[in-house]
Amino acid sequence: MRKLYEAADRVEAQMLKDYLQEHGVATVLLGDFLSGGAGELPANIFPALWMVKEEQYNHGRWLIEAFEENRREQSSATWRCTVCGESIDPGFER
Repeated sequence: MRKLYEAADRVEAQMLKDYLQEHGVATVLLGDFLSGGAGELPANIFPALWMVKEEQYNHGRWLIEAFEENRREQSSATWRCTVCGESIDPGFER
């Protein structure tokens, strides 16, 4: 197996795993419960996505880059409520 991505936390790892699965890229999530050992384990205990089929690695990397680019674009755009019309500037949670 080949490591595809090391996530910041379990939530990000699961979101990416689901996203990749929707696009036909099978991954295995390893290390998702290691954060419970913080203080006992080395500092680099982030969950990681590993490829099931190594020939899908390049496609998986491309999908992750597209996912991250989309997330950057969304976080830098002003959001407007469709009900009341209020706008929320970038940097604030929706």
